[in-house]
Amino acid sequence: MKPDDITQAVLARDDVARYLGESAGTDSDARRRLEAYLDELRTTQRYRFYRALQHPLYPILRKVERVAEGLEHVHAALHAGRIVYVSNHKSHLDYLVEPLVLDDHGIRPPLTAAGINLFGGAFGLIHRHVTGAIPIRRNSKDPLYLVTLRAYVAELLKRRDLLFYVEGGRSYTGELKSPKTGLLQAALLADRAELSVVPMAVAYDLVLEDRIISRAALEKKKRPFSTEIAEMARHAVGYRSRAFVTFGAPIPLGDYDPSSRRALVTLAQRIHREIGLLYKVLPTALVAAAGRPRMPLGELRDRIDSMLVGLSAQGANLSVRTGAEAVEQGVELLSARGVVVVEQDRLRVRDRIVFRYYARTLEHLLQPRKAAH
Repeated sequence: MKPDDITQAVLARDDVARYLGESAGTDSDARRRLEAYLDELRTTQRYRFYRALQHPLYPILRKVERVAEGLEHVHAALHAGRIVYVSNHKSHLDYLVEPLVLDDHGIRPPLTAAGINLFGGAFGLIHRHVTGAIPIRRNSKDPLYLVTLRAYVAELLKRRDLLFYVEGGRSYTGELKSPKTGLLQAALLADRAELSVVPMAVAYDLVLEDRIISRAALEKKKRPFSTEIAEMARHAVGYRSRAFVTFGAPIPLGDYDPSSRRALVTLAQRIHREIGLLYKVLPTALVAAAGRPRMPLGELRDRIDSMLVGLSAQGANLSVRTGAEAVEQGVELLSARGVVVVEQDRLRVRDRIVFRYYARTLEHLLQPRKAAH
């Protein structure tokens, strides 16, 4: 869809025309502001250049082993129509890893909704003109912006698939955050008969910016994107991790009433629950969730064994089946990261802030009632 086409399509929508008509007496500048918002939202994915981006990004991408699960669900959804991929959000690497997992398997990556803070400088140009990222003002309360955003996304979904993060921004404390409904509501305003949601979850053995975001959560202060990128480059020295991207069964949107708030909340909760179960339970998280300072490794293994019984009963997506496996793999990774060390067959925690961050990544499974509120 050409830029002028989508502008005209948005302006022709009943919801937009109604808003402009109702605001005519109080906001004479509404039409101009709406078009300015549309210009800001406009994005282009140049797929050939997108694929070429892997080469300059190779130094970081080679540190992350991409593992895909559940791709059969994506293929099923593609046969049915357009897809809205809805994921959790762990790292800035998500924007690279998740689309590339699809590309690895011959599936064209979707457009991606991303925070507008990521659109400064060279990264902004790449996002807007190569990867096809849509800048989102997450905290905007301007009703005109919200109307414009919903209409733009609804029109875009007639032509392209879309990926967005149900939590909004990254989880700074590790846990799966409550779902946001704004973009989901926009999807319900699209042609729902040919649209389905594919829930997906991304999980890393080690999150590249674990120290940065866990301390930012403690300080309750976010750092500028440019500053964080520089710090991520420093923390990338010696970094290696697997990234599990797991896709769930498609959820057709035709059954959900776009005018019903209850239907929207029900859908958001369903997707959130599915993402929680898709999330790969990795050894680092198990060690952190079960571990205590100065805990004997034998006790840690037993504690994880007990934990795995409960997780398995819930249908969690387990990467290991025994406490011995989890301790062997998880302790090695966390030790290499400088988070823990083993002394006299006991676990000593060197970085409690990061250790708690990984422990909380399983909170939605270990304390589901608490995580739901």
